[in-house]
Amino acid sequence: MPNQARVAKVLAILLASMTIGAIILMALGHNPPSAGPFSLWTYYSLDPVNKAISSRTIQSNDNWNSIEIYYSGTKSGNIEQLASMNGLVNSDVINCHFCVYNGLGGSDGQIQTTNKWQQQSLSTSAGSNKTIRICIIADGKTKHPTDCQLKRIQVLIDALCKKFHIQLSSIEYPSEWR
Repeated sequence: MPNQARVAKVLAILLASMTIGAIILMALGHNPPSAGPFSLWTYYSLDPVNKAISSRTIQSNDNWNSIEIYYSGTKSGNIEQLASMNGLVNSDVINCHFCVYNGLGGSDGQIQTTNKWQQQSLSTSAGSNKTIRICIIADGKTKHPTDCQLKRIQVLIDALCKKFHIQLSSIEYPSEWR
């Protein structure tokens, strides 16, 4: 039976290749591969962006005409910590509408809305008061945005631009944006 000889050869080659693969993996050390720069499971476990851009009050397309993205200037934190670092009594008065976490203070890529967004309050920044402000937890120098933050920010920007008819030319990124 020629088929039995062929099956035996295939099994022998399979066994040899598995043995060689195991030896190579053992030679590489006991360092398991990392989850990588982007984990799809982590991304899908986050709340949908559409949920983040909804608010308690009525939203009008006339309220917003631009988007400003800026770094928090910190390596970690969340809205409450940012408020206390800026000498604010509580996080209700923080001057941004969204905060995107980096895994150090909130889940990596988590988008948290502020009361300013929930109430559709205008920003008090130097630029246009019809600007949606997005704070990225990173300092932009030693701590850059994570891949998950970058992906979530892009999805957030796309959703905001679509919902409020904001032109791409009306989006302002930090000077150190990568």
